[in-house]
Amino acid sequence: MSMQTKLFPFEIPLFMEIGLRYVRARKKNIGKKRDGFLSFISTLSMVGIALGVASLIIVLSVMNGFQKEVRDKMLSVLSHIEIHSQDGMPQWSELAAEVLKQSHVIGVAPILQTQGLMVRGGMMRGVELRGIDPTAEKTVSDIPGQVKEGSLNDLQAGQFRIALGIELAQNLGLHTGDQVSVMVPQGDLTPAGVLPRQKAFTVIGLIDSGHYEFDNSLALIHWRDAAALTQNPNPTGLRIKLDNMYLAPQVANTLNRSLPMRTIAVDWSQQNRNWFAAVQTEKRMMFIILAMIIAVAAFNLVSTLVMTVMNKQADIAILRTMGASAGMIQKIFFVQGLAIGVLGSVFGVLLGLLVAANIDVIVPAIEAVFGVHFLPKDIYFISELPSDIHLDDVLKVGGMAFVLSLLATLYPSFRAAKVKPAEALRYE
Repeated sequence: MSMQTKLFPFEIPLFMEIGLRYVRARKKNIGKKRDGFLSFISTLSMVGIALGVASLIIVLSVMNGFQKEVRDKMLSVLSHIEIHSQDGMPQWSELAAEVLKQSHVIGVAPILQTQGLMVRGGMMRGVELRGIDPTAEKTVSDIPGQVKEGSLNDLQAGQFRIALGIELAQNLGLHTGDQVSVMVPQGDLTPAGVLPRQKAFTVIGLIDSGHYEFDNSLALIHWRDAAALTQNPNPTGLRIKLDNMYLAPQVANTLNRSLPMRTIAVDWSQQNRNWFAAVQTEKRMMFIILAMIIAVAAFNLVSTLVMTVMNKQADIAILRTMGASAGMIQKIFFVQGLAIGVLGSVFGVLLGLLVAANIDVIVPAIEAVFGVHFLPKDIYFISELPSDIHLDDVLKVGGMAFVLSLLATLYPSFRAAKVKPAEALRYE
């Protein structure tokens, strides 16, 4: 077997050079003709690994993006921490001043929250009725910037004005300036029995948060109007914003150690615990399921190397008669399999990163071509497919593909080392 033509301009170990030549499936002893079948199945093994790696990176990036997008949209309406009191907060302003002194706290606002029923003509709709301070609200949420018509500054105490989620307003046929009746569960005792309290409000703003669930149920009024409607003179809680939302659990624990009895601080991760837990479980399951693609490609690599060993028995026998040890033969096929696995992993990572980074362009193009919409906003939290690439996910997927490729080379290389020269050359 001639070794005059070098693959590299520098010296590399002989077993590595031979192994890399076998990746190209070139048979030197029959006129330098390419062994098409071995080249084809080697390419399939490489493509299989690349597709598995790319698919896993794309799916994990989309799931990360989905979680980030929904979380950000939630926290644009919700607060990082909420303090609730079962007895109301008569000293809420003093408590707010104390909370504002805590590290990482950048905003505090009162809230009086209850469930309500909105009545317009013959239509009724359940709503989440929030009594807020319009001035302080901008320090704890992004809602003031999400008002598409009107302004939260028009929510003045005693004027009984209301701002609605845009989907809720559309469902009830409401526009700015229209009147709508709001009922709350708290009732008044009358000769006819207990009747729910009801008050007419004027619509002064429409809110578009981008989160369908909130846009279809959110109604904001001044907290003093909410107090008058529910006959609860004090806010029921405080909304808190931090400079780093990931510190919310730590800050909430600190607050809970100093809050009065029957008062508790709850951070955003606790408020939406079930949703985030479901997303994490789904992400783990998708990782396991899609990892099977890489595992199948690794099994395919095993069969590729075994066939290569059978096809190259004459070459192995010649190398052995020239003085090559069994260990060197094993290293040759180890290098071949590892090269296929590494190339497949690298190409897969590059393809996955390319698609994941451009998912916002690729998906709309597919939707436009086929006339479909993958995420209807009335069903899903968001209507666009997001992507958020995490370096640790990329390293995890690439590392897993590398390890599986490494394991796939062990048996074929061991089998190659066991080839006996005399038997291999018997029929040559």
